[in-house]
Amino acid sequence: MNPANPIDLAVFEELCDTAGADFVAELVGTFLEEAPLLLSELREARAAGASPRFQRAAHSLKSNAQTFGGSELGGLARELELGGLDSASDERLQALDAAWQRTAATLKELQHG
Repeated sequence: MNPANPIDLAVFEELCDTAGADFVAELVGTFLEEAPLLLSELREARAAGASPRFQRAAHSLKSNAQTFGGSELGGLARELELGGLDSASDERLQALDAAWQRTAATLKELQHG
């Protein structure tokens, strides 16, 4: 993956070829709406000490990001999923938020570009 591009374009293009651009646009729209909710769920579950909730949210974020080729975001979410609450440092959550911002911006460009 190109570090300057948080989306693996080969994965994204293959998804578009396989599923169709219109369907992918719907998926992207749903992801752009749901990912911030998953990020909030991660923070809330961390604060509550709710490990299963935390890991479910991390798993969902990971899976959804990887669908579009979001390797960076998916990788960070995977680390949190596998590490659970013990891995949920402020720094890791900030890195996840930053990766989300880059991923969302790139997906929006791909949708409208």
